[in-house]
Amino acid sequence: MKEIFVRPLIKHKMKRLEERHEPDMNGLFNVEQFISDKITGRKDSLLKNDLQTNHNQLREAIEGRSVLVVGGAGTIGSSYIKAMLPFKPGKLVVVDINENGLTELVRDCRSRSDIELPKDFKSYPVNFGDRVFDKIFRKEGPFHIVANFAAHKHVRSEKDIFSIEAMIENNVIRAKRFLDQLLNTPPQHFFCVSTDKAANPVNIMGASKKLMEEVILAYADDIKITTARFANVAFSNGSLLAGFIERMMKQQPLSCPADVKRYFVSPRESGEICLLACMLGNSGEIFFPKLRPEKDLIPFKDIAINFLEEKGFDVND
Repeated sequence: MKEIFVRPLIKHKMKRLEERHEPDMNGLFNVEQFISDKITGRKDSLLKNDLQTNHNQLREAIEGRSVLVVGGAGTIGSSYIKAMLPFKPGKLVVVDINENGLTELVRDCRSRSDIELPKDFKSYPVNFGDRVFDKIFRKEGPFHIVANFAAHKHVRSEKDIFSIEAMIENNVIRAKRFLDQLLNTPPQHFFCVSTDKAANPVNIMGASKKLMEEVILAYADDIKITTARFANVAFSNGSLLAGFIERMMKQQPLSCPADVKRYFVSPRESGEICLLACMLGNSGEIFFPKLRPEKDLIPFKDIAINFLEEKGFDVND
């Protein structure tokens, strides 16, 4: 795999950046607009028509219901919550080990005018594999809707035997243990996110999610279970694209594969896919968005160049 490295304001053998007026080095720009204009090329959400068509059904299934979201502080989990809130759940409990992420989720939701957290809302900075989670579950449950987004998602997490063990524990074993717990009071809807890397997996992370699918779908006769596979979520937490902003803010070199293409969905679309799969899918189904290679397969290199130009740089060969 080839890589390109770009260092702002310094000549480099492969890429050179020249100032255009005053380049913006603080990393602040409209991420949602950039994704729409430069990555997905979609003015409206990929799921807009599905949401409009099924609006009444979604409202009926969600309004006034009790909801538990595990891993709700991450990009996909928080996007799922924001996609659900307009349908007025009666109770929302969010669990995530990322305390700072939970804080930002609450601030974000309370700062927006288009969504509102329910009066019965709680967030817990807890690992859903810990014993204290069992206490929370017993106190706050039962739940009508349960969604699990807790997962190891990076291929780099399989770099050593200890990381691999933690990945299998989180992606598979805890998911099964959670379902065993839910059997006592089955929710009306259970969703667990997967990945496109689970299709014909070529790495341990993808294989762990494929195994997760097999494990949770084995419960499909007892609990209404759905899952979803989809592509890279643009600028998701910890992603290469999100790293561009961090590198820019720290005035560090940018790096990306020069010859790799990927499918992308926006964070908003990732949450909407999961919501539709969770609420409308039949038990045992795996959902995935319909994307076209000739239009939706995007080179990382092109995104890096567009990002730098958005920040006020000229990129020359």
